[in-house]
Amino acid sequence: MTTSTGTKQRSFPTIEFTDAEAGALEFPSSRSRTFTYYTPAKKRSTMYEDVTVDVQPDPERHLSQGWIYGFGDGPGGYPKEWTAARSSNWHAFLDPNEEWDQTIYRNNSKVVHQVELCLSNAKRARVYDAWNTPWLTFVSRNLGAWMHAENGLALHVFTSIQRSCPTNMINTAVAVNAAHKLRFAQDLALFNLDLSEAGVEFDGSLHKQVWQSAPEWQPTREVVERLTAVPDWCELLFGSNVVFEQLVGTLFRSELVMQIAAGNGDYITPTIVGTGEHDYDRDLAYTRNLFRLLTRDPEYGAANKELFGTWLETWVPRCLAAARALQPIWSQPAQQAVTFATSMDAAIAKFCSLLEDIDLDVPKELKK
Repeated sequence: MTTSTGTKQRSFPTIEFTDAEAGALEFPSSRSRTFTYYTPAKKRSTMYEDVTVDVQPDPERHLSQGWIYGFGDGPGGYPKEWTAARSSNWHAFLDPNEEWDQTIYRNNSKVVHQVELCLSNAKRARVYDAWNTPWLTFVSRNLGAWMHAENGLALHVFTSIQRSCPTNMINTAVAVNAAHKLRFAQDLALFNLDLSEAGVEFDGSLHKQVWQSAPEWQPTREVVERLTAVPDWCELLFGSNVVFEQLVGTLFRSELVMQIAAGNGDYITPTIVGTGEHDYDRDLAYTRNLFRLLTRDPEYGAANKELFGTWLETWVPRCLAAARALQPIWSQPAQQAVTFATSMDAAIAKFCSLLEDIDLDVPKELKK
């Protein structure tokens, strides 16, 4: 039996380039050895830009087919209608702090270590034994009450809107803001527990009663709760970081606690409260850049200024009332190194400077 063996011949179609294949389009870095699908702010892209820019999709930039996902009630992806503010390019915002996933853990880890070391040294040296009764009462009442303000803003303002913004860059900055507030509230809670167990005359549960019923704290509580009910994410950010934090937050933290603690023999509280002030300084940097971008927008700048003016009309009177209601706590410590009028003037001056930075007029309530 004879078997025929031969080489089997195969033919292949000729390759035709149609410009539809991968690599046909020209990108900013098409001829670079490092691929980048966006134009960096500087000559070289940073790690922050690589992990945040355009990570959140947008039909106006890359999704030519429109949103590929949506909500059951209609809007898809990240609707720009979730705020009354407008921008010709939301993607132009970049966080000056360049915060992203890794920096949240790295920076907060350093702060937590600092606070833990401070509290550990305080317990070992028994520094709380030297504090006078009026100061212990001041800390239990007022610093404890402020813990609720920080926690409320963290959970019901910044955490709630960190998914609402139209770009990943804004959402990431807001998420870091939420992490700052949560950590600071936790630091104050741990401080309260340490004092409760220090064997001194300190009521660790008094803060709840003060926050819920003390007359001087009710206007502050009202503003915080009103903020949590605002549906517009940009107004929430404006009302919290631009108005409330300037007229109430820094007034209490920086212009009162940080000024008088040392005079009452307390070097622990300024260390802890100082971390909150440092957090807000970073959060204010991104907030300033965002609202400056919106007020200077070539297409919507004028409309945004008018809109922000109405927000000032809403939140400035409420926050001023909250700030002035706190006046009695300035007389509670035994050593009073600063007056309420001095603290209030300093807070208002900083607020007016911020408004000038973002090209907004100073409200009539603040003009002397």
